[in-house]
Amino acid sequence: MYDFAYHRPATLADAVELLKNAEDGQLMSGGMTLVPTMKQRLASPSDIIDLSGLKNSGIKVTKTKVTVQAGTSHAEVAANEDLRKAIPALAALAGDIGDPHVRNKGTIGGSIANNDPAADYPAAVVALNATVITSKRKIPAEKFFEGLFETALARDEIVTAVEFAIPERAGYAKFPNPASRYAMVGVFVADFGTEVRVAVTGAGACVFRHKAMEKALKSDFSRDAAASVKTEIKAFNSDIHASAEYRAHLVGVMAGRAVATAK
Repeated sequence: MYDFAYHRPATLADAVELLKNAEDGQLMSGGMTLVPTMKQRLASPSDIIDLSGLKNSGIKVTKTKVTVQAGTSHAEVAANEDLRKAIPALAALAGDIGDPHVRNKGTIGGSIANNDPAADYPAAVVALNATVITSKRKIPAEKFFEGLFETALARDEIVTAVEFAIPERAGYAKFPNPASRYAMVGVFVADFGTEVRVAVTGAGACVFRHKAMEKALKSDFSRDAAASVKTEIKAFNSDIHASAEYRAHLVGVMAGRAVATAK
């Protein structure tokens, strides 16, 4: 690692102020991405602002939405009984992220702010028509994720919570990398009655909605309908684990599995 200044603010206002004044400040929540990157000397921030001192964790469930505070760990999301009843698919997604260490230290706010192309949460955020709440404003899910590791967050803006709309039924399925458990392809399907939303992660540089799949499932919410939709390859990821063509095939397979488990 390179030298850096460490800060652990106790309030959101202090965290924002530190971020504004830092030459090259980086926020740290669980540190699941930042710390390994720094250890490999691929990042050298001047300041680390540790958000764990904000104690911003917790989950609130109403009849229409689930609000998850940004500092809530994946393990807490997976275990929360009210959330498991409201959106079982979201709890299941959180319970299958990484390994126990990652699930107990990683946070939802850190995950979506990082916007790794193979992360699980972005698919849930988009499919569940979520709103990302920050220190400045509220951002609709489809305007939040902008590209490879890019979001709509300003330099001095911090995610504080995520509000998920509760669907009639939803499901998530992913084809995990056998080592990291990241999604080589993950598909989240949410049926709101008036519309079906399908979000895909892992296949490309950024999460995206699959409009053709949504149209097919709106007419027939079934595994067969999902399998019948051809996914066009548009700059899909291709690496030693899977080609772009194979990832396109996996989108249909994972969508079918998500539909089959939706509840």
